[in-house]
Amino acid sequence: MKVTVHDKAILREVAHKQLEHANSERNIDIHKEWQRHSRFEKGRPMIHLELWTFGHELIPKRLRCETEAGRRLETSLYSQFLNFEVFGDDRVVPDYFPIAWDTYFNLFDMKIGTVHASDGKGSDLGHQFQHVISNLKEDVDKLKPSTFGVHRKETHRYKDFVDDIFGDILPTKMQMGSLDASPTQKLVHMMGMETMLFSMYDYPDLFKEVIDRVADDYIAYFKWMEKEGLLFPTTDKELLCQGSLCYTDDLPHTADKPLRTEDVWGYMDSQETVGISPDMFDTFIFPCYEKISKIFGLLSYGCCEPVHSFWEKDISKLTNLRKVSISPWCDEAYMGAQLKGKKVVYLRKPSPNFLGVNKTLDEGAFRQHIQKTLKAAQGCQLELAQRDVYTIHNSEDKARRYIDIIRDEIEKNWQ
Repeated sequence: MKVTVHDKAILREVAHKQLEHANSERNIDIHKEWQRHSRFEKGRPMIHLELWTFGHELIPKRLRCETEAGRRLETSLYSQFLNFEVFGDDRVVPDYFPIAWDTYFNLFDMKIGTVHASDGKGSDLGHQFQHVISNLKEDVDKLKPSTFGVHRKETHRYKDFVDDIFGDILPTKMQMGSLDASPTQKLVHMMGMETMLFSMYDYPDLFKEVIDRVADDYIAYFKWMEKEGLLFPTTDKELLCQGSLCYTDDLPHTADKPLRTEDVWGYMDSQETVGISPDMFDTFIFPCYEKISKIFGLLSYGCCEPVHSFWEKDISKLTNLRKVSISPWCDEAYMGAQLKGKKVVYLRKPSPNFLGVNKTLDEGAFRQHIQKTLKAAQGCQLELAQRDVYTIHNSEDKARRYIDIIRDEIEKNWQ
């Protein structure tokens, strides 16, 4: 990895800009608001517009570096503060440059390929996984022990590379986000949705055996990270999967002694099981998820799946649950009633259609959408994390207005 003198000067300039934002009074106030929110003290809901899905419309036009390595690093810098600079949401700007260990986890040592489709303009339109299991009973022997590890030299090399460019301005910091486990996603990538669902019916005992192996291998991977000293605190502005941040006072803030998996956040979801009944979820899926969840300190659960379907029978029983996803397909009112007064964050994902589909924002319809959430979540600790927006039609003003409307509705309707 090398950059030119020209690129180094640009990167140092952008690093200075990030540090200025990080030390600004507004950023410090947002940081305090997240701390207040994490203590479940009364106050306004927190807002985060997830950038990465449409960052291609904002970041490349700002890049001035010439080398590939320089542009990648410049992109990483902008990703740390464009929310703050452009949208005005509650994403906190760090006063450091985060670097994570480059680890890997290959379930059952499977190499699963993908076939990509282009939109004809050079961008990736979609992809399809090349499944390696077509019949679970016939192909079960293909399931080898899972493999995992860490690329230590490459991680250290990258850290040294960044430190040499702007470490005197913006220090690097080794950190991590939540430990993430999505067992059913792994199975769907491996065998496809149809095969996974029919396997529960055709080979129920074998399916239970396989998904229990998934749980054991995830746990082995996370416990290996613990043993290797690869865990870092997840109590501040680190990213918690699903558009949230890790703020909490209920986990260790420092690594004065080696951290355990029980000292950090975990994240899990099971989007792929929306088509099965609560009884089937309880029988085939939940034992795996509950088994993994017990090794985390705190748990954030759910992505796009409507969690209300499995809430009463299973998800509500997760003892360390601290945040739960209320997706666009979720029964907001039901979950509001379930979470009212409880120490579980109502992590609302508004529909991405308002911001992402039409070029012009339908402000009236969007206001009604947010009003419905604010009514349903009264008495809950509310976050709004806007995800799955793949275009803003190159309109930064539209995205900024989107956040302004949410803030305006909170001001008018939140108690």
